[in-house]
Amino acid sequence: MTNLQNLTVAELRKVVAIKERIEVLQSKLDDIVGTEAPADEAPVLGRRKKRHMSAAARARIGAAQRARWAKARRGKKASAKAAAPVKKKKRKVSADARATLSAIAKARWAKVKASGKSTL
Repeated sequence: MTNLQNLTVAELRKVVAIKERIEVLQSKLDDIVGTEAPADEAPVLGRRKKRHMSAAARARIGAAQRARWAKARRGKKASAKAAAPVKKKKRKVSADARATLSAIAKARWAKVKASGKSTL
């Protein structure tokens, strides 16, 4: 028997699956032959079968989901129109104000350069 610590996760999963199959087959064999399993060992059941949904059930579920989406879209369109943001007009700075701001910035940079710095 190999050391279980050296196995990868995928290999461990395979080992567990095989062990479960062996236990299920052993319990089936015991049922046929008539021997009883010890009371402390409960028989391990096999994997559950995958459940399948009928086409009609899928259609009902799909129709209900489409109705929910349509309802959500209807509500979104009405509220989007009502709560549409109003665009504000851009404010323009007059030529005099721009000239004043430019003069202030030039004075600030002249002061910085005079002190020997290259950044504010």
